[in-house]
Amino acid sequence: MRLLLGSLFALLVAAVVGLGTTWLALSRGVAFGAIPIGSWTAWPRTGTPDVDPYARATIARTGELPVGSGDGVAFLARNDDVGRPLDGRCDVLVNGTTPQARFWTLTLYDATGRLVGNSVERHGFTSQEIVRQPNGSFDIVIAPRARSGNWLPTNGIDSYILVLRLYDTPVGVATRASREAPMPAIAVQSCR
Repeated sequence: MRLLLGSLFALLVAAVVGLGTTWLALSRGVAFGAIPIGSWTAWPRTGTPDVDPYARATIARTGELPVGSGDGVAFLARNDDVGRPLDGRCDVLVNGTTPQARFWTLTLYDATGRLVGNSVERHGFTSQEIVRQPNGSFDIVIAPRARSGNWLPTNGIDSYILVLRLYDTPVGVATRASREAPMPAIAVQSCR
C-alpha cells in the first residue's frame, strides 16, 4: 500500500511539474532561436517550416499569423532598455532608426495581443507616415495623454507590447548584434 501511494504521489508531482512548465513555455512565448537586440527580441524561424515545437504550439494557441521569413521579421518589446516593463500610465520615448527595410510598422498591443482601444483610433505608425528628424531618425512618444509629433495613445493600460515589423529586410537568423541591425531605443520618461 505504501508503495502504491508513493507511486501515485510521484506521478502527481510529475504531472503538475510537466503541465506547469508546458503552460509557462506556451504562455510566456518561449521559443528557440531568439535574436535579442537591446530590448527588442525576434524569433525569425517562427515563419518557416523549421519552427520549433514550442513556438508552433504558441502560434496554434494564440491564432497569430507570424511574418514569413521571405517577407520580413517581427521584433517584440515588453520592457524598456533598462528592463522596466512598459506601463501605459507612463510616458515612453521610442527613438532612433530602424534596420534597413523596404517598409516597417510599429504597433501597440495590450498584454494579451489585442490592439489598444483609444478615441483617436491610432494603433501604430508606418515608415511612410512617421515624421522624421533631418538626420533620418524619429521620436515616438507613447503616453496616455496627447503629445505633439509622433504620439501613440496607451489609454492608461497597465502594460503593453510594442511590435516592430520589418518587411523585405536583410535582418534575420544570422543577425546577432545591434551594429548589424540598429534598433530604436526605448526609455521611460516619466510615470504618473
